[in-house]
Amino acid sequence: MQRASTACIEPLHTVPTPLDVLRIHPNDNVCVAIHPLAAGSEVVCGELRFMVIEDVRIGAKLALKPLQNGDLVIKFGEPIGYLHQNVAVGGYVHTHNLSSDYSS
Repeated sequence: MQRASTACIEPLHTVPTPLDVLRIHPNDNVCVAIHPLAAGSEVVCGELRFMVIEDVRIGAKLALKPLQNGDLVIKFGEPIGYLHQNVAVGGYVHTHNLSSDYSS
């Protein structure tokens, strides 16, 4: 009679994906880079996966969907300003294309 193997089989664990961006509020249409990102980097934000269009620094806002001239930019679940040019998914959103509601 053969004995059953007593070797344990280790459960498979998935390696967590490094966090590159953070969507602060579910209603946000931008996410925030949590470290510098190079153009062409693929990032994941929840169920969304997209490419970063240009090099960005930590804290940069990136579009989570195509945004049009005149669209409100939503961060923290609140409008922070409106765009004055179109921004593609993964595009950098900042003062060069955003009129802030918080500046004079």
